[in-house]
Amino acid sequence: MCGTFAYVNYLTEKKRGEIVEILLNGLARLEYRGYDSAGVAVDGDGDTAVYLFKQVGKVASLRSFIADQTKVDMTKRHVSHVGMAHTRWATHGQPTPTNAHPHRSDPSNQFTVIHNGIITNYKELRQLLEKKGYPFESDTDTECAAKLALFLYEQQQAAGKPVSFYTLVKAVVKELEGAFALIFKSVHYPNQIVATRRGSPLIIGVKTDRKLKCDFVDVEFGSENGLNLESPMIPGLQQIGSEQGLANQAVNSTFDPNATPKLRRTSSRAFLAEDDGVPLPIEYFVASDPAAIIEHTKRVLYLEDDDVAHIYDGELHIHRLRREDGMSSIRAIQTLEMELAEIMKGSFSHFMQKEIFEQPESVVNTMRGRVNFESGKVQLGGLKAYLPTMRRARRLMFIACGTSYHSCLATRAIFEELTEIPVVAELASDFLDRRCPIFRDDVCFFVSQSGETADTLMALRYCLERGALCVGVTNAVGTTISRETHCGVHINAGPEVGVASTKAYTSQYIALTLIALQLAEDRTSLEPRRREIIQGLSRLPDAIKQVLKQDGQLKAMAEGMLHEKSLLIMGRGYQNATCLEGALKIKEVSYMHSEGILAGELKHGPLALVDENMPVIIVMTKESIYPVPSMSFCPE
Repeated sequence: MCGTFAYVNYLTEKKRGEIVEILLNGLARLEYRGYDSAGVAVDGDGDTAVYLFKQVGKVASLRSFIADQTKVDMTKRHVSHVGMAHTRWATHGQPTPTNAHPHRSDPSNQFTVIHNGIITNYKELRQLLEKKGYPFESDTDTECAAKLALFLYEQQQAAGKPVSFYTLVKAVVKELEGAFALIFKSVHYPNQIVATRRGSPLIIGVKTDRKLKCDFVDVEFGSENGLNLESPMIPGLQQIGSEQGLANQAVNSTFDPNATPKLRRTSSRAFLAEDDGVPLPIEYFVASDPAAIIEHTKRVLYLEDDDVAHIYDGELHIHRLRREDGMSSIRAIQTLEMELAEIMKGSFSHFMQKEIFEQPESVVNTMRGRVNFESGKVQLGGLKAYLPTMRRARRLMFIACGTSYHSCLATRAIFEELTEIPVVAELASDFLDRRCPIFRDDVCFFVSQSGETADTLMALRYCLERGALCVGVTNAVGTTISRETHCGVHINAGPEVGVASTKAYTSQYIALTLIALQLAEDRTSLEPRRREIIQGLSRLPDAIKQVLKQDGQLKAMAEGMLHEKSLLIMGRGYQNATCLEGALKIKEVSYMHSEGILAGELKHGPLALVDENMPVIIVMTKESIYPVPSMSFCPE
């Protein structure tokens, strides 16, 4: 997970220092997504010059590094300009300035790229491009995208066939495999930027003092007689080392200049009507997360997978890598609901602490307007029309990753108890690897804090193809999961800007419990149990506050374990998921090895690891260890 941010100012005069500050502030908002290294790319003093600033560590280190660059004129003014920035969570290559983004195509920075995600076929691309004389500087997977863009550009120039920026990026992206969001900048296309995504989120913000003439952007599709992106661009990838392929691929139908694409849609490319024929100023912000955009504008649009967004001359064009039946032909401009104050750290020492202490409020927000504690009624408007179908289901399947998966495990027993429908909790990646059978009378829940988790999205599309009812449970409005599911629930936890999901776990737990309660409201025999759970939910915010008051004691306990190499967390019943989530958080935040153990399985392996020095945390409640039997199962 990395943070990507780009800024485009058109007819909006800015000093280079102001542009750099905008980029650095955007990165600071995204630092929770990665803090191994950071980098910025801005225009130089000439038309073909680009300044790259890259530094290991947090954004503050990059800011200091840039401040020390006395040879760079930060007072130079740009009427129109494209800048990009990146904060990295390393996946390929150690955190070094060379491995930091933006990555370049060559020492003259003809193409620069920032990337969030993973390119799985980068080794094949790298091997092929190195054979063609394109040396690599870094150990990353991202650099191959910049090198490939340069190679294709030079091939077309040598053939005397100029190519547009977005068409070039289309050809590059077609050769990439994996999940990614990419933003391209080039000296050959000044004041232009191209952004595309597949599996990783990407958002475009629009800022202007004028009223927009439309609140959507039409997707531009090329006709079959236009650009042929269905044919392989680089057949040489199929036979690395062959004399055929790239060497003979100087001219390709993809770049046929005689093939003029006939656009199905051409409106809404310019948001602003020209004033007496004079173009009007406008600014664009492209980011992996709304947190980087909210301080500038609340008007945003979300790109879909395989969208290619091309910004130039103050206009935004959205093209598709390939035509898909049923895909919407517009991208609507939405209004962000979050406020800047919500993503600020405030008086807390770090974002994790902030989000931990926000849990009483997030729990209340999840239940607000949905639970009537006096009448015992639960109302989830997003599910109302589908409740009869859900009650007739063959099975309930919960599909998620990480923290979201743990919230599914935590509530599995509640669903089984209240609905008496078989319940399965699946890790999205494992679910896809097994090609799990899905039936039309299954109900599949897809739980994701971000609503953009790649494995969960692929699992969703797998289930949609097989006719199952798909329900989304997300924290972010307008995300891919919320748009592609039949119905869903928004958990209302508020923005998550910590290094790891925190309050989302408790809010997802509550939201899933509310779903179970609503499904069971037609079962009279379970009404006492429903009432008991609802009353417990009403007391939950105060109970969380009582736990948070023990912050000092918990801190002292943690300090006693600082130098330990491993930690076990044990529990059973409802607490098993809490143990797994606790172990995950310790690994994510402290980098200490930790394991969540089902207490009943202690003797089957884990006990052999326990000695007098091994710290063990036990999560044990009376109800979990000594379940209170229901009267219906008591002997006479």
